[in-house]
Amino acid sequence: MYRFWGLEWIHKTHRLQSCSSLTNKDLFLMPERFCTEHKVKLSKIDHIFLSRVCSETAGGLPGLLLTLAGMGEEGYSVKIWGPSDLNFLVGAMKSFIPHATMVHTQSFGQSPISDAAENVTAPIKASDPIVLVKDEVVKISAILLQPHCLQQSQIKPGEMSVLYICELPELMGKFDPKKAAALGLKAGPKYSELQHGKSVKSDRLDIMVHPADVMDPPVPGPIVILVDCPTESHLQELLSIECLNGYYTDVSSHLTESTKMVNCVIHLSPASVVSSPNYQKWMKKFGSAQHIMAGHGKKTLEVPILKSSARVTSRLNYLCPQFFPASGFLSLQHLNYSTSDDISSSEGPTLKICESIPAENLLKFTLRPYAQLGLDRSHIPTPMGQSQVVDELHLEIPEIADAAQHVREFWQELKESREVLPTSNDNGVMIEEPWLTEDTLPGCLENIRRDDLEIVLLGTGSSQPSKYRNVSSVYINLFSKGSLLLDCGEGTLGQLKRRYGVDGADKAIRNLKCVWISHIHADHHTGLARVLALRRGLLKGVPHEPLLVIGPRQLKRYLDAYQRLEDLDMQFLDCRSTTKASWDTFVRDGASNNDGSSPQSPRHSNAKNESMQEINQTLFAKGSRMQSYLWQPGSPVDHSAAYPFLKSLKKMLGEAGLEALISFPVVHCPQAFGIVLEAAERVNSVGKVIPGWKIVYSGDTRPCPELVDACRGATVLIHEATFEDGLVDEAIARNHSTTKEAIEVGNSAGAYRIVLTHFSQRYPKIPVFDETHMHKTCIAFDMMSINIADLPVLPKVLPYLKLLFRNEVAVDESDDILDALV
Repeated sequence: MYRFWGLEWIHKTHRLQSCSSLTNKDLFLMPERFCTEHKVKLSKIDHIFLSRVCSETAGGLPGLLLTLAGMGEEGYSVKIWGPSDLNFLVGAMKSFIPHATMVHTQSFGQSPISDAAENVTAPIKASDPIVLVKDEVVKISAILLQPHCLQQSQIKPGEMSVLYICELPELMGKFDPKKAAALGLKAGPKYSELQHGKSVKSDRLDIMVHPADVMDPPVPGPIVILVDCPTESHLQELLSIECLNGYYTDVSSHLTESTKMVNCVIHLSPASVVSSPNYQKWMKKFGSAQHIMAGHGKKTLEVPILKSSARVTSRLNYLCPQFFPASGFLSLQHLNYSTSDDISSSEGPTLKICESIPAENLLKFTLRPYAQLGLDRSHIPTPMGQSQVVDELHLEIPEIADAAQHVREFWQELKESREVLPTSNDNGVMIEEPWLTEDTLPGCLENIRRDDLEIVLLGTGSSQPSKYRNVSSVYINLFSKGSLLLDCGEGTLGQLKRRYGVDGADKAIRNLKCVWISHIHADHHTGLARVLALRRGLLKGVPHEPLLVIGPRQLKRYLDAYQRLEDLDMQFLDCRSTTKASWDTFVRDGASNNDGSSPQSPRHSNAKNESMQEINQTLFAKGSRMQSYLWQPGSPVDHSAAYPFLKSLKKMLGEAGLEALISFPVVHCPQAFGIVLEAAERVNSVGKVIPGWKIVYSGDTRPCPELVDACRGATVLIHEATFEDGLVDEAIARNHSTTKEAIEVGNSAGAYRIVLTHFSQRYPKIPVFDETHMHKTCIAFDMMSINIADLPVLPKVLPYLKLLFRNEVAVDESDDILDALV
């Protein structure tokens, strides 16, 4: 299989197809979930071709390579092709991609780095074709497309684009035995020689018989061109490429015997470029070729790309729309969307648009067998409306209608109870509801506003994306005060779009104040580069500060390497610089600097050493089975270098209405952290001071004292619960927590509400849990949105969620992933 990122050429039993699998380029960030959903066999991929090297087109590559590397199949490998920029991406990924021997990268064009990827010999002219693959099945060539009038030395990483040409060999014409007999040939071996292109002597006549004498004319092999022309400057270069003249077949072109007929052109170019008159004229040069528009079109938004996940989300929305809002993607059926809207809107009615076909998920263009040449729509997913999902749900679980009504009544009860429900400042009053017997309403929830805080669980699965759950990401929505991301696994941007819609996701990215990453494992950060690059583009020309990224020091090495490819417009702060001890040192230094001392003074150095010693003493008792990885020899914290960023962070916290952002070490891998977010106090209308809320996110961890201490008095604890209670040995072996352990951490620390997340793939929809321990706890699902005003209701919904999934059993979803692999 030859996969152009989002497009594939499959050769199997002489069947060759061009398949438009992922048509919205922002959704290229989750090929693994897509392939699992639609049974695309990842193990059949031999080649991956990148049309550009940036987060937009290659954001899902690290996760995909991790999955392929994990297959561990001896002798298996995949080859990645791309322009010389590929070297930057490869160099950045080396920090967390294991089993590199299974991945071979080959770049073409002038290489800025000689040792990162094998380089194909550069052409004499930048626009000359480079043959990448040539065998009996297919010939694939690449033509470099760079911004017009720029010298090679002036081209910035990420600006190079590629036009790929896929050519199949011609089919030999049919042998005509009547013509052979008329030329004096007897049936036998000479027939075969003629069919193999050899001339033979006639058996009855004194002549030579040539293949053309007895064969029908050959059928030209199909040709597909894939073009990614990102800017008008690239378009000027595209129009000047001379080697494409042999593929132009319109009436204005100079046709020769060597002119090749193109059957299909797949356009990854954005609508702003495609809509220009020059691009439209260029499209028409290919004559009768079919044009598939696979750029940033809106056509595919009508049909969820992840159908199984969308179906579960729709069911949850029916049961409890307060915690599971409807998807942000509007149905295009209600918009009367025209496929040419994007192209024609900017040019007015005078431009005659070249006829084209909007790409759809799993739209295919068959190249072999020749009799089936053309579009194949048989595998395109069909839309499933909310009403259809609800009808199926009623048939499957008849009592779900009453359950949904009961859930709706919770909010009416909550509204009525707010007038009489005591806060933690009141003397203890017995509350009838069991979920409030141990702790009354926290003082921070008194007169709370709905626009104060919303917690959105974008990804609730572990290890790798699956059919129903994406990997870790929590969106902290502070509404008019901005937002934060806690972890940013692969596909986070796509999840934001599913929750808020395309425009809403752009707004969320623009308003980000900070991204915090818990540790270096790929399922917690490989969506970060795409988010940062999109934010940079959205804020281009607008005064703004670089986004603050807080993470483990290994993440900085990756981001620094990646920024050689693409500017991420960020500033980095080590998690260790945001621990409580580091904040205390920062505050002390701020006070001492007023009288002339500096962060490098012995006084401050001793304070740092004392704080480190204190943490070492409190993490675990000597000889404990689990050990902290935080303080390793040779990893000192440079507090002085962090001071400017801490000042920026302090300012950001104030603007966001936050009092504190504190990282704390947890037990998982080297440099793994959890986080505490505390809101500032507020004053109500009568002058009463109301304490701020407190959110704690565990990251990945075993239960540990630092986590318990951080959770003291938490309003919400978001805790990983990778395994069920019966798998405690596996949880210990992998430094994760069980459901019961996560709840015990919250209970021991007096957390008001506990949200469990980061579930193993063996629990595809709902994990296994003991309901007797869940009086203040709820299970997280992707897209779950918890408004702080709704926290009193949260545990009450859990039994109804269990009813919704009563027919589900714990099945290891890695089986589905394995099916997609092999």
